[in-house]
Amino acid sequence: MILAGVLIPGTALALPLYLLFSEVGLANTYWAVLVPSVVSPFGVYLCRIYASGETRIFGTVVLRLMSPALVTIFLFQFVHIWNNFFLPLVMLNDSDLYPIQLGLVGWQGYADRAPELYQYTVGGAFMSVIPLMVLMGVLQRYWRTGLAEGSVKT
Repeated sequence: MILAGVLIPGTALALPLYLLFSEVGLANTYWAVLVPSVVSPFGVYLCRIYASGETRIFGTVVLRLMSPALVTIFLFQFVHIWNNFFLPLVMLNDSDLYPIQLGLVGWQGYADRAPELYQYTVGGAFMSVIPLMVLMGVLQRYWRTGLAEGSVKT
């Protein structure tokens, strides 16, 4: 119905609009020009598509409601990848490419023979946790907002 309104030219609607506005008593006023011009069938169609398209609904409703779950999944995956030990051990031959966890195991081997290097191993372990702590602090706001999502009626 809305698309049919787009297809009808404005000149074809001029006479019916004049008759309608003359019945209401607005034929010789600015309102007779402004009111038909304010609402266009194309504008209604475009707003309907924009407001209720599947991608728009997914982006504005679903992703907003799922953001705490998606952030949790991201954080779990990041921690899993960050702490992955066995896969890099199997896949990487060059020790320069080792992630921090494999490097710490290497340092631990040196620290067993030279105890003065033990502090470097502990410091490295602490440094390896810092990115996880920062990420948890940054992403914490998504959990807080997710707890209140849907609890306030607007």
